[in-house]
Amino acid sequence: MSSPIFVAIDTPDIDRAEAIVTRVRRHVGGIKLGLEFFAANGRQGIRAMADLGLPIFLDLKLHDIPNTVGKAVQALRALEPAILTVHAAGGRAMMEDAKAAAPAGTKVVAVTVLTSLDGDDLASIGLQADPHVQVQRLTALAREAGLDGVVCSGNEVAAARKLWPSGFFVIPGLRPGGAGDGDQKRVMTPRKALDAGASILVIGRPITGAEDPDQAAREIGATL
Repeated sequence: MSSPIFVAIDTPDIDRAEAIVTRVRRHVGGIKLGLEFFAANGRQGIRAMADLGLPIFLDLKLHDIPNTVGKAVQALRALEPAILTVHAAGGRAMMEDAKAAAPAGTKVVAVTVLTSLDGDDLASIGLQADPHVQVQRLTALAREAGLDGVVCSGNEVAAARKLWPSGFFVIPGLRPGGAGDGDQKRVMTPRKALDAGASILVIGRPITGAEDPDQAAREIGATL
């Protein structure tokens, strides 16, 4: 069975990204590439990373009117990412258009509540202050829109999976025991996230910032 760990390569430096992935690829299940990498390296950079032989999670968190998001996903089709993110807050029609435009083999998942936000942050933008309630609402909406799953914190995945037993659950904001939280506010250990119902685990700095990224990936994998 492939590792559930997708390593988050949050750097604009493609040489550094390739070096990290080359070191850890035997002990992770895929690569997560986000806005920072995409803005610096574009489609060519994504293809170069795909050539390293691991599934690509393209984490662009698309959020716009339905027509624009649908056309953006269509423009990304040739990259054939394993996973692609949109924002659930874009609404049902936007999510439907994103899924319709995606390649058949791509899982389109909706970001519910960013793990950098807590109840106070949600209240400050006029939303329900309980992240659990917001995640449950948006999970139900993503399911109705025909997506494959959602992105949520480990704290909400059990409730989300109860609503959507067959859903695909992407869990970021993970910190192995002893690792700092960084800019995350709702965190959990990888083992607890898996036990709660995670499908894949997104782990960045505890691996990429380690003195020996391969050893860090192996040590985290050994706890799963």
